[in-house]
Amino acid sequence: MPIKNRFAELLPEITAWRQDLHAHPELMFDCHRTAGLVAAKLRDFGCDEVVEGIGRTGVVGVIKGRSTGSGRVVGLRADMDALPIHEATGLDYASKEAGKMHACGHDGHTAMLLGAAKYLAETRHFDGTVVVIFQPAEEGGGGGDVMCREGLMTRFGIQEVYGMHNWPGVQEGSFAIRPGPFFAATDQFEILLEGRGGHAAKPHQCIDTTLIAAHLVVALQSIVSRNADPTQEVVISVTSFVTESQAFNVIPQHVTLRGTIRTLSDEMRALAQTRLQAIADHTAAMFGGVAQVDYRRGYPVMVNSEAETEHAISAATAITGTCAQAPLVMGGEDFAYMLNERPGAYILVGNGDTADVHHPQYNFNDAIIPAGCSYWVALAEQRLALA
Repeated sequence: MPIKNRFAELLPEITAWRQDLHAHPELMFDCHRTAGLVAAKLRDFGCDEVVEGIGRTGVVGVIKGRSTGSGRVVGLRADMDALPIHEATGLDYASKEAGKMHACGHDGHTAMLLGAAKYLAETRHFDGTVVVIFQPAEEGGGGGDVMCREGLMTRFGIQEVYGMHNWPGVQEGSFAIRPGPFFAATDQFEILLEGRGGHAAKPHQCIDTTLIAAHLVVALQSIVSRNADPTQEVVISVTSFVTESQAFNVIPQHVTLRGTIRTLSDEMRALAQTRLQAIADHTAAMFGGVAQVDYRRGYPVMVNSEAETEHAISAATAITGTCAQAPLVMGGEDFAYMLNERPGAYILVGNGDTADVHHPQYNFNDAIIPAGCSYWVALAEQRLALA
């Protein structure tokens, strides 16, 4: 029976898992219920080994094939955490946790990898070992980094690793991928400007931090327009402009700017950081003020390996007959840490015409579960093909 037909049969069961996860979202590393459910199911499936507590609440399942003579080990990863968003879907299985919501589809990612694990543990139609990885804290916590630093790759002998994310606005159940840099590095900055506060009617006696901040918001865009190679992608967004006074007649002593920088190469990342510091210092000094910059590096650029991208394309094509070229994405993805440890690839699966991720009306499309599960199985069976 073709893989996809088998998962069509399993769809009600896998959908029930997904909707239960959706109703009980957990944030960051606080994925205790989710991790417990995942571990229990992996044991029920008959995985050869189930390990909990890697990356605090991460879960790893080991499934050995009919033969392990090849010595090959492939890792498949799904993320488990939700977002601090108030759900507005009105679904019967909407979040039961106020202010928490699976608004990025990690409930679907977890369910699809569980479905694939169930099938792989039943059939074991491969030569080698599949390691299924369920990761907490993708949404800002760097759970992938924590799992890697705790020895994920070496402990389980993982040689190549793969990830997948649903993608709203792309045809339901279709696939898209690209080799090389794919998702951006995600850095944050906070700039504290100090001047001399005073009465708004006496600006000559003040050093106006709001004026400095206004110039700085504009000047930072010169990094993109005049410092960065125009063929390279750089995004600089000032997202917060906070003064210490709400009065109409007070020039504040301090103003704080916060924002994010997104880049797709280490060169542009270093350039943006250096130029931000220089522009903040000199813009503040031009008006007699002082800038204190706190620059925080976040997730690195996520880079798909060339050969492993071709393997992913082959698996996706086996399911749908085609695999599209994905666009560059300036959002971040902490699967980047795993790809820094081992060669691998990250693929997108279309979620159809739905609200975008991180939106209070978003919902993972259960109709794409057979395609996602089938991709995982095709990838495992192709990479670990029996002789």
